[in-house]
Amino acid sequence: MALLHTPICDFGWQAPDFALPGLDGETYRYADIKGPNGTLIMFISNHCPYVLAIESRIARDAKELIKLGIGVAAIAANDVINYPEDGPEGMSEQKARTGFTFPYLHDAGQEIARTYGAVCTPDFFGFDKAGGLQYRGRLDASRSGAGPADARRELFEAMKLVAETGKGPKEQIPSMGCSIKWK
Repeated sequence: MALLHTPICDFGWQAPDFALPGLDGETYRYADIKGPNGTLIMFISNHCPYVLAIESRIARDAKELIKLGIGVAAIAANDVINYPEDGPEGMSEQKARTGFTFPYLHDAGQEIARTYGAVCTPDFFGFDKAGGLQYRGRLDASRSGAGPADARRELFEAMKLVAETGKGPKEQIPSMGCSIKWK
């Protein structure tokens, strides 16, 4: 497991479109996920300890962000030959376990992960309503174990700011996690 950090936010970088299958059998494009006040695209996995430590917090924050007009989706892009737990069956188990209420998409060919420049799980991309990148930081101070229950909700606060002002915070702490498992 290689530990990686996400790069600094490239403010205004435009969200690439995609067409990926969801666990519900539907195909989703960016326009289907886009919210009236912004969009959050997350690259996660079902086996990374950094994701497992925060998956319930992801579910909590996503529910609240959706109420603020932020569209939310997660994408699993790991190589499922060497990491079968990250395939659709494991994704379905994770969705059931966590209560994810947003589309969970599978990037089997890894093209979308490469297009976005995803480097680790979790990797968060927070866009404004026009599709410009405004946040590329962490969820909170958690690492491979959950942080304190009262940890500052950095992702939630950043996306709330995007929903209210269209701008993300200038100061962002990179997310860290397991490397994307490339083919």
